[in-house]
Amino acid sequence: MTPHSRPFQQVDVFTPTPYQGNPLAVVMDGAGLSDAEMLRFAQWSNLSETAFVLPPSDAGRAAGADYRVRIFSPGGEMRFAGHPTLGSCHAWLQAGGHPKAAGFVLQEGQVGLVTIRRVDTRLFFAAPPLKRSPPSPMLLAQVAAALGLKARDVLAAQSLDNGSVWLGLLLDNPHTVLQLKPDHVALKNLGNKVGVVGIYPAAEAPPLIGRSNREARAFAKSAVPEAPSAPEPHLEVRAFGAPVGILEDPVTGSLNASLAQWLIDDGHAPEQYLVSQGTCMDRSGRIHIERDAQGQVWVGGESVTCISGSVLL
Repeated sequence: MTPHSRPFQQVDVFTPTPYQGNPLAVVMDGAGLSDAEMLRFAQWSNLSETAFVLPPSDAGRAAGADYRVRIFSPGGEMRFAGHPTLGSCHAWLQAGGHPKAAGFVLQEGQVGLVTIRRVDTRLFFAAPPLKRSPPSPMLLAQVAAALGLKARDVLAAQSLDNGSVWLGLLLDNPHTVLQLKPDHVALKNLGNKVGVVGIYPAAEAPPLIGRSNREARAFAKSAVPEAPSAPEPHLEVRAFGAPVGILEDPVTGSLNASLAQWLIDDGHAPEQYLVSQGTCMDRSGRIHIERDAQGQVWVGGESVTCISGSVLL
């Protein structure tokens, strides 16, 4: 196939501020591209994920899908991933997409149909159904060793699968999460993506990026009063994906969807909370979690377009 110019956006997801979230490459017209061509571009873009927007399939169109998306990491196609779900929806709306239903977008993907809800400046996806089970003691011990954790540091663990498979670890506190220095080679050899979470005590504010990020330094040198502070996150999350070529993911929608379903169901977290992720990577990702009266978990945040133009594919 002869390459031709296709509309393209690069979007930062789970942040209203450019370059503080998780970047996503979005090819707005993926029609005619082979699997190999999509994968090659995803590897070239060298981001955790690249999304290709397509017309719905016949079955998707019959079910009311607004568009279809295929998601690739550098390691291959993914059945589901959270930040590409929201980022591709943001890009589709920015490009003039008009959903069939007011306030909702129905996105078709490899995992099936995903409903996305628009609330002010945020987009929320309905977390896909979760399969979970306790991990084997041997795997848990091996992963803990690769993370440098002692047995007492891990309060609970679950194998999580919502189309993207993670080993989830609830640690004793967020400071343990932030201090981790994983052995990424060992994690890659174990073949498991690992998500770790710590819950802040109600009275404790989470740290800013080392308490010395650019904004904090600017305020320290200025006589201008500090603006009202943003809501403090309840959880600190990190995501390690060496088996798929991503040592640490800045902000991860699929993992947080799985964590929310697990943690809320087991009484570890409230039905509505705010997640901080990316702190150790000098990012300030924020993920909003809500469980509605019907028990559906919604995962959301803001997105911003950083690059808009065309790509030759």
